[in-house]
Amino acid sequence: MTGRRLRLAFMGTPDFAVPSLRALIDAGHEVACVYSQPPRPAGRGQQLQRSPVQTLAESHGLPVRTPKSLRTAEAQAEFAALGLDIAVVAAYGLILPVPVLEAPRLGCVNVHGSLLPRWRGAAPIHRALLAGDSETGITIMGMEAGLDTGPMLLKGRVPITATSTATELHDALAAMGARLIVEALEGVAAGRLTAAPQPAEGVTYAAKLEREEGRLDWSRPAAELTRRIRALNPWPGVWFENGGERIKVLAAELGDGAGAPGSLLGDDFTVACGEGALRLTRVQRQGRGVVDGAAFLRGVHGLWQPGAPAAQAPAGVLTMPPAGVLTPGPADRP
Repeated sequence: MTGRRLRLAFMGTPDFAVPSLRALIDAGHEVACVYSQPPRPAGRGQQLQRSPVQTLAESHGLPVRTPKSLRTAEAQAEFAALGLDIAVVAAYGLILPVPVLEAPRLGCVNVHGSLLPRWRGAAPIHRALLAGDSETGITIMGMEAGLDTGPMLLKGRVPITATSTATELHDALAAMGARLIVEALEGVAAGRLTAAPQPAEGVTYAAKLEREEGRLDWSRPAAELTRRIRALNPWPGVWFENGGERIKVLAAELGDGAGAPGSLLGDDFTVACGEGALRLTRVQRQGRGVVDGAAFLRGVHGLWQPGAPAAQAPAGVLTMPPAGVLTPGPADRP
């Protein structure tokens, strides 16, 4: 490595954090310990599975701790006893109490997936897409007691295009975060990197995603719905209901035509929205494989006719009745 070797702890859990840990290992820093969330039941057998960060750490022979909380005096004493220069946090998922934040000689730094102060909080990548932002990025920041309020060390920017998905942005930002955290640690160790406070203007919060956010409401503008589909796949997923069956929508694009919201406009699965139209290009029925929109319509026995007028639907569901429409129920109207 070109800079000073630091003794550090890495604290992270999901795939997003893996490139940063790998980059710190490759840069030659002394990773004294890796913290990750405890193994969780997953899959059909509900077997306990280690996090991606724990898996990588153990493959390199690094010690791993998976406490359920860092609020206990014992956990905080164990952390302080590591004698760290710095701690690096990336999508860890646990709150760091003040004694933990203050234990390393140079404090704790965070790899955050937004251009702070915009999108502080749990789901910055998805919220940037949902809001129609033109760019996002990575902020390397010093950590303090507030939620993502600490001073900024480095920033990197990534454009958000009309076709960007959450998965694409996640991967691009994870890679960028790995590059920037190595650069940041070199600057901090050399004393040439000065943190800047976040501006008071432009603060927004990226609330945790909820499953119900994936429900499509055809009364909304088509442009908004395309962003929702690109932002909320693969989780929590985007869907509507057809006769009580939930249909997943994995991809869509802006379509041509207009009509009553929910009207089926063509056999290519173009649906009228509150503004414009949306063509569903990849959908999936429960227990079935992914198909294109036209194939989906062919598979429902040809009951629906393009341009049919909107009809009433059961309360709180999105349906495609034989009349040929997708209609929001009362609970889905603004």
